[in-house]
Amino acid sequence: MKRNENPHALITGATSGIGYELAKLFCADGYNLVIVARSEDRLQQVALELSSNYDVNVIPIAADLFRKEAAREIYDQVTDEGITINALVNDAGQGEWGYFKDTDLERDLDIIQLNISSLISLTKFFLPAMLERNEGKILNLASLVSNYPSPLLSVYAGTKAFVLSFSEALRYELKDTNITVTALQPGVTDTDFFYKAGQEQTVSYQDNELADPAKVAKDGYDALMAGKDKIVSGGKNKLQVAMSNVMSDQQLAGSMYKQNAPANEIKKTHSDHDASVREREMIERSGHTYKGRDLAHENGEMGRENRVI
Repeated sequence: MKRNENPHALITGATSGIGYELAKLFCADGYNLVIVARSEDRLQQVALELSSNYDVNVIPIAADLFRKEAAREIYDQVTDEGITINALVNDAGQGEWGYFKDTDLERDLDIIQLNISSLISLTKFFLPAMLERNEGKILNLASLVSNYPSPLLSVYAGTKAFVLSFSEALRYELKDTNITVTALQPGVTDTDFFYKAGQEQTVSYQDNELADPAKVAKDGYDALMAGKDKIVSGGKNKLQVAMSNVMSDQQLAGSMYKQNAPANEIKKTHSDHDASVREREMIERSGHTYKGRDLAHENGEMGRENRVI
């Protein structure tokens, strides 16, 4: 691959949803990419698509971010190839719908590993070089539920509350540098999140208008490039956040419970977002699933040590 002098962005969860749309925005601005996701096949498809449509280099890295060691392995590979990461986008994340008493403990811990520990690790590894250059941008995917207790998505919402708090704290620590940290807070968005969380039958998915992931990504990208601390995507979501400031935690929890409860009518069963559809089809073709409907290892029964994300 011919190297150019363009800046590099590393994006996790880059093969579908908001991460995929962010990848296109970075490419359009001339960034080379390192894209990280669950499937080697899907990564190669996206890498070829992006490099064909934009005059940039795209390096795919298939990594299992449920594994503690994965973030270090990604960092080592990027470093070994002599790539400087100018923008780090921590997009990868999953949830699991259901009462906490009923969800699987290992699945809960996996979500914490993916949504929190891998995000922290990647930030910890790539930040020192940014500090040495006194230049860099970090975008972390929080959520609208970062602000609310969210029954039936308790672990996921808890991880996103952490992401928002961590991002704001880190931003303050870096206030005297040229490194910015931005948190993106989308609401319900037309991605494969609901499929992987087992949440498709809920009011949120069936009755709410789902945001376009391209619009959400644009909001986050613009905020990142402007150096903003955080951005709630969508006018309705901004209003919801403002209203939450005058509601008690119990009122907020009750409101979120109604959104996460099963809907009375099933109106749709899958995302209309093309990249998310393609990823789901790949998952379903794999022939193996586990809690979270994630991709199985291609060589048979999937164990924790063999999962790919």
